[in-house]
Amino acid sequence: MLSLEQKQLFPSRNVEELIKDITLLTQEIQELYCADQIPWVLGYSGGKDSSAIVQLIWNALTQLSPEKLTKKIYIITTDTLVENPIVSAWVKKSLDRMKITAKKQNLPIEPHLLSPEADQSYWTALIGKGYPTPTHQFRWCTGRLKIDPSNNFIRNVIRANGETIVVLGTRKTESSNRAAIMNKREKGRVRERLCPHPHLPSSLLYTPIENWRTDEVWLYLMQWENPWGHSNKDLFAMYRGASEDNECPLVVDTSTPSCGNSRFGCWVCTLVDSNKLLTTMIQNDEEKEWLQPLVDFRLELDNDRSKRDFRRIWGEVQLFNRNIGKGNTRVEPIPGPYTKEAREYWLRKVLEAEVKIRETAPEDMRDITLISQAELSEIRRIWLEEKHEFDDSLPRIYQEVKGEAFNDPRLKDKNVLLGEEEWNILAQMCEDKMYLELMTKLLDTERQFFTKSRRSGIIQELERCFNTSSRNREDAIANAHQKRDLKNAIQESDFKMIEQIIKGEKPYKEKEQETNFGMLKFPNFDLENEAQ
Repeated sequence: MLSLEQKQLFPSRNVEELIKDITLLTQEIQELYCADQIPWVLGYSGGKDSSAIVQLIWNALTQLSPEKLTKKIYIITTDTLVENPIVSAWVKKSLDRMKITAKKQNLPIEPHLLSPEADQSYWTALIGKGYPTPTHQFRWCTGRLKIDPSNNFIRNVIRANGETIVVLGTRKTESSNRAAIMNKREKGRVRERLCPHPHLPSSLLYTPIENWRTDEVWLYLMQWENPWGHSNKDLFAMYRGASEDNECPLVVDTSTPSCGNSRFGCWVCTLVDSNKLLTTMIQNDEEKEWLQPLVDFRLELDNDRSKRDFRRIWGEVQLFNRNIGKGNTRVEPIPGPYTKEAREYWLRKVLEAEVKIRETAPEDMRDITLISQAELSEIRRIWLEEKHEFDDSLPRIYQEVKGEAFNDPRLKDKNVLLGEEEWNILAQMCEDKMYLELMTKLLDTERQFFTKSRRSGIIQELERCFNTSSRNREDAIANAHQKRDLKNAIQESDFKMIEQIIKGEKPYKEKEQETNFGMLKFPNFDLENEAQ
């Protein structure tokens, strides 16, 4: 059944009208393809809309004579490395079949599976650097995981060819907001059906099925055979299995929520309340119970401020006005990255989920990798070199969970001067946790400069250690408040207040907090109980 919004946006068409439209669209695709030598880049997510545009273009090319097939068509898919395993496996198999079939049919189609670099991945940011889970206010994931890999590929095509045409399966019937954006782009079209890409210079945007309704997409996929040998009926079944009422969702792709709030996207996504796609898949198919560890992990993955540092990631306390209800606000520190213990905890949980899935998954899915060796190597580098955590806990955690040694040739023997034993000795000597952090930073900064041929810059780095770690939590927050009060007093020209602050006659005393924001960098606490 069509949504009311779709009915209002576009009138219904019968099958004969749709067939006629497909014929005209095929001719349009052929004319656009033969009009110049500008290569095409097709965005393919494995969902229904992108499958429809690839199928349309593929069928159009097969009807052209071989001498007209003169320019490349790149099909790109971005794997965020945290995709739903079922969908990810589906897309990879589809790309493999595209490569084989395109070669057999002598078509200039070249599929590419893209992914973020290890230093830009989800786990490197969350577990390595300690980024909090993404929120609508701090949505750090989409750009680095999806947009950047595809844009970098397109830019490389542009560098090699001067320009490109980007083909997407976006449709106006997906939402009124999408329709408004696409209608606005139409006004700026420079060629028939082509408009400038809003974000990529020297590229044009082509949306062949922009006026199709959802039922028409499915009708096309069900009635026209998939040209590269992938089953559209299996695609339909996958969508159907992702819906709570066991019916095919109406508006689903990798970025848009479907009916029933199921979604095809990252299984760790915290921009929705929970991953109903995985849960619904398990409910609709007992054979998918092996996915349960992912559901459990996602339910535990949160933005609990008690697991985060009281300083920002660069070591500075920043204050904000927090709404505490009834029109009242309170000045509090902005929570920073996850603490050392929290990051180690998330690493352990990811590895445990991977081990469990490999034990229970079907044979063809038992090589599943939730976190790659390259990501683990980058996380280890960040902990050792950027966070100065020379106890080097990652190989130990890996050994304990996986039962095998972590092989990391990139950082082999890089930490011979300081290790876990030295860390434990310092931990026993430093009663204050912030002093432990300061001592470890100072020692490891000296170690890092010791291995360099030139030691220029060491004074500045040592000063940075003192600036970020020399005060305990209470003193650091008090100092931030006094700086804020002094700034406000200067702006208001309150000279008496300025004098009192400078003389220390207005010391800040932290009020009792309703929520436990402040965690020392290395506190001893039970994360499992804390998360509850």
